[in-house]
Amino acid sequence: MSLQRKAACNSFPRVLLFPEGTTTNGRFLISFQHGAFIPGYPVQPVVVRYPHVHFDQSWGNISLLKLMFKMFTQFHNFMEVEYLPVVYPPEIKQENALHFAENTSYAMARALNVLPTSYSYGDSMIMARAVEAGKDNCSNYMVQMAWVKDMYGVNTAEAMELLENFLAMNPDSDGHVKAQEFWAHFGLDCSPLCKKIFHYFNSGITDSITFRQFLVGCAHLRKQPLFQGACETAFEKCRDPETSDISRGQLADVLRLSMLLPSDDGMLRLFKTFDVDGDEKISRDDFLTCLGRFPFLIAFFAAPINGEVYIEIV
Repeated sequence: MSLQRKAACNSFPRVLLFPEGTTTNGRFLISFQHGAFIPGYPVQPVVVRYPHVHFDQSWGNISLLKLMFKMFTQFHNFMEVEYLPVVYPPEIKQENALHFAENTSYAMARALNVLPTSYSYGDSMIMARAVEAGKDNCSNYMVQMAWVKDMYGVNTAEAMELLENFLAMNPDSDGHVKAQEFWAHFGLDCSPLCKKIFHYFNSGITDSITFRQFLVGCAHLRKQPLFQGACETAFEKCRDPETSDISRGQLADVLRLSMLLPSDDGMLRLFKTFDVDGDEKISRDDFLTCLGRFPFLIAFFAAPINGEVYIEIV
């Protein structure tokens, strides 16, 4: 509201915003944040270039101290600023910030002779976390967060939470996780059912998955119209009628029906995955929260919900 008020009043100075929210290597534009376009007022696009020979000072994937040192060791640092024609909001879609942002992005991309992409600031956060975790080829972890958010409604915080679990699965140097490491994270071995679930993420083409496949696969499952109902039904079928919770023994009984026989340590690990609040029992909230994070686990409850493996109806 503050931005809209300032944009509507001539007494305020002009507002300068950086819609990407970060810096890139200048070879493409990432998806614009929509804040500057929500008020629905004309936008003056400005593109900035940094002509260079040895060091591109626009690329911010290094520390500030290192950036300043490299700039000071160059004999010259150049910057070009170009004002583009004003972009007006669409007449028919005056309040559609997404459409307005896309028009502005296309205009700036043409001026810079680069491609607009569906990568966003969220992707830079994902890549930074992979760097922090000491992974190789960290760009392989990016997922085109703008597209994922528009298509599935997944926000950056949810993606970062899934990333932490994916990193704990010991990805290889290319950012791929194999089925054995994937299921070991949940305390399980690669049973036939587990292999079938894993193949859902990669269509059975390879023996490993990327973070993007993991994220999109989970998001796609959550979006299915029958998913929430299947989760509710599974809990009602498995809970203790007296306590309205699921104990570790009851969870083990359900897994046996699905031909899953984890070790004692594996059973404890899987139980802790479902026991979100750590109170040694799986409440309804725990159960739904866990399946919201890892929706593919609903397939383990196929027997209690009349043998319908949810993954097969996706």
